[in-house]
Amino acid sequence: IHTVDIFTLERSALISRSADCRSPSIALILQGYMGNTPHTPSYAVSLRTLEHYRLLRLRKPSLSVEAFAKVICDSYGIPYVRTYRTVLSSTFDIYLTILHEVEKRIKAALQRDSPNWRVLNACPACTYMLEDEPPLKFNRMYVFDGGNSAKRMLTLAERQTGDLRCFGDSDYLLPRAFVDTFAGEVRPRSSIPHEDPTPGIDDHLPVSSDTSDSIAADCSKNWKAAASDEKKRMWSIFDETGIFVSACRHGFILWYADMVQSGELAKYPLAIIAKVLELLGERSLGAYDIGCGFSSTVMASSLGPLFKNMDCRLCVDAFHGFAHNYRCQTKHHPLGIDGAGLEDFGTIEHIFSASNALSPVIRYASAYNRHVFLDMFFKQWDDEKYANLAMMIYNNYCQALQIISKESVALTEAMASLGITEEDFTLWRQEEVEYFHTLGQEPPWDIHAMAYVELLLKYRELQSQCSAVSLRFISSAPANYQFQPPTQGSYTAELSQTRKLETQRRYASEKLDAIQLELVAMEVKMGITHRWEPSSPEYQATIKYMCTREYHRAMDNLQRLVIQRLFELQRLNVAQTAYKMRTQISKNLQTRCHAIQSAVKKYNDAASKLQPPRLPLEWAKVSHYQFLDEFMLLRETRQDIHDKPWAKPAIRETMRQHLRIQRAREEVVRCNVEIRRIHTAIIDEDRHFSRILKDFDDTGSPLLVAAHDFCQRRRLVNAQVLKHIFQVYDLQGFTG
Repeated sequence: IHTVDIFTLERSALISRSADCRSPSIALILQGYMGNTPHTPSYAVSLRTLEHYRLLRLRKPSLSVEAFAKVICDSYGIPYVRTYRTVLSSTFDIYLTILHEVEKRIKAALQRDSPNWRVLNACPACTYMLEDEPPLKFNRMYVFDGGNSAKRMLTLAERQTGDLRCFGDSDYLLPRAFVDTFAGEVRPRSSIPHEDPTPGIDDHLPVSSDTSDSIAADCSKNWKAAASDEKKRMWSIFDETGIFVSACRHGFILWYADMVQSGELAKYPLAIIAKVLELLGERSLGAYDIGCGFSSTVMASSLGPLFKNMDCRLCVDAFHGFAHNYRCQTKHHPLGIDGAGLEDFGTIEHIFSASNALSPVIRYASAYNRHVFLDMFFKQWDDEKYANLAMMIYNNYCQALQIISKESVALTEAMASLGITEEDFTLWRQEEVEYFHTLGQEPPWDIHAMAYVELLLKYRELQSQCSAVSLRFISSAPANYQFQPPTQGSYTAELSQTRKLETQRRYASEKLDAIQLELVAMEVKMGITHRWEPSSPEYQATIKYMCTREYHRAMDNLQRLVIQRLFELQRLNVAQTAYKMRTQISKNLQTRCHAIQSAVKKYNDAASKLQPPRLPLEWAKVSHYQFLDEFMLLRETRQDIHDKPWAKPAIRETMRQHLRIQRAREEVVRCNVEIRRIHTAIIDEDRHFSRILKDFDDTGSPLLVAAHDFCQRRRLVNAQVLKHIFQVYDLQGFTG
């Protein structure tokens, strides 16, 4: 038979077959080969060649079958022959199927085949909880996001699909049927009446009216994922348009879902949240690039009550968080969340960066092969994360100790020079969050009086319009009017103009009657016996409030935009802000400058209506404000923060430093817990392996060799992990 062996470069082999051999495939396997067909193979590829290619694919996902076939042809010293690619593809498919079956049997033998075993046990730092360990604010921390690199072309209508197999054995993939149960869970925002949207902001994040807040309004326009589902379309040439992935804080994959002929719909993250609530337990912290608005989406869905009862919450990752406005950052950025530690929640970006290499291989693959290769990639990814798990804890520990040792000294000196205590930080942080949360909200007023005065203003305006239109209609008649039978020419010329004037008069009269009817109904309801006149005290007080209200709304909107711009400009000058973060902030500031220009114009319009009128602002002056004490306008708002301690740049930097030290101390506590979990899990796993292998040896199980090989490789990895664990123990400042 013709053979392919990249190690021996033999082109043929004589394979003997015994009389009791039921298939040529068995004879080939016994000699170390895999046939390209089960019954009458014409080519055989050595198992060492297939294993070599599998290992190469694990380390280099972009290495296609065709590329490896060309390498084989080059090794044989012959031009590329397409037959080698077909043979290698067929045999490699069979080889992976066999390995998958062997892996399933080993898992069953090691008692690791229960439903959701991988999610509940793969990451010992997250899952291997011990007795008497310090309590953590969040039991589990995870991140999820969608990526569109793992697309697959849709089979054209006139073409038949050759491979109809379905890869259903993956415990990474969420079934489409499960994901589709969350389709249409939440109404789009466009179907919910929203009385007072922020000027210049398009907010399409699907939320319910009773759980939504204005925090998401400024952020959602920056993200494609926050658009309404109706806008998340994808080219029709793709079947799967990407994947939606979730992972724990250590990088272990939890689940992924195929995004099918759509963009990043709400059903994909909702399916992830459903699995988190089902399996990960209470007090979890999840990160999403639109976590601020998606929190409302979750609360508006059927998962909302359980999500709240289990004390779970969402935030934004540290990198994308700086592209959100400052109001959002005060509540959803990890730096301001107690218990988040130093976690930046950037794991998903690393996963997509690595999985991008797989995209050219699966773009035109069958649905079965695409899932096989994704499953291979995620298994290898988890294996690498496990091997580096203790090193990650070591690096986090070093980072936390460095922050505590260096910044604590600077913080102590700053507190002494500024006369600040620990209690001040807590109080100022609470004031800052409350200020930004209530910024732009109006004080209470008699809404019925406002509505009544607005009707009066509209009624008087329509009275003037109706009088003017009637006057124009009457004036169209000549002064020396005498009835004359119309001639054809004069009648045609005057008909159009007369009809227009009559239509305008009738339309104005009907509008006036409708407003008058509504006005009378409101007067009856409010018990007003005498209609308010411009000289009435109630009328004047309400008019004054309405003008002031319009001015304050314009003022608050301008104040909000400028304050956020100032705080983010200050963030640009922080030494520890990375280049990419500064780039994101700069782009966001460019967008905000356009909003400030519109806000200045609206402010000037409102200021001109006050009695006495306020002086107008100039955009050239506002755009050059750099500190809060330069923005004298803030002294005239309802919530003046000019003299607030937390608004001063020096104190703000001290507050941020205090938050970093707090997060660093939380990270030390979490690392102490996680390093103990990992060490204990390795010891218990080694004892479990010894017991299982002894049972296999005593019973003569055919899985003994495969199980021994698996346990041996795992023990070698554990030895490397233990080496890094002892490095953590040797750290100066280790408190675990």
